[in-house]
Parts: sequence; structure tokens; C-alpha cells
Amino acid sequence: MILTVVTINSLENAEKIANVLLDEKLCACVNIIPEAKSIYIWQGEKKVEMEVIMLIKTEKSKFSELVKRIRELHPYKLPEIIGIPINYGLPEYLEWIKSSLQ
Repeated sequence: MILTVVTINSLENAEKIANVLLDEKLCACVNIIPEAKSIYIWQGEKKVEMEVIMLIKTEKSKFSELVKRIRELHPYKLPEIIGIPINYGLPEYLEWIKSSLQ
């Protein structure tokens, strides 16, 4: 299992991507957290932006296709897409993720 973290510029874009990923069975669940402040360096300049965070639950076998699809739909030139292995969790919840992706 992998928890994928993605930041994006709007709630509308986050919901659009979430629906595509769910419809294509690339993930079992997407949590959308609005209004996160991001402070970062881009092309040598410090930027401060309000972004939306997406927490996407998927299986390792679907991760490459998930990343490809997000890149196709994401408005950023270089989107933040980070995969974090899920090593522990409520067994029934982890089983639900697996069964949702079949």
C-alpha cells in the first residue's frame, strides 16, 4: 500500500483528479485538505501560495499508472507527487483498499 501526497492549486482541480483516479480504479480513497500554505523556492525565488493537499490511497502495483495519470491532469509543470509506503494500519481498512481496487 502507498499513501500518495499531491499538492494542487484549487479544490476544483483536486476533485476533478480524484474523480478520474477513482473512476479508473487507480486508488481506493482520496482525502482533500483545502487551504494549506506552501512556502518553497521556485526558479530561485521564494514563493508563498495557498494550495490544496490530496492524500491518495493505492496499491504499489497501481502507483506508476497513478503518477502518470496525475501528471496528465495536473496543471503544474512540476507537480508534487510523493509516495509513502503504508507499513502499518488497521488490517480491515488495508483489506478494504485492496478490495476497492479489484
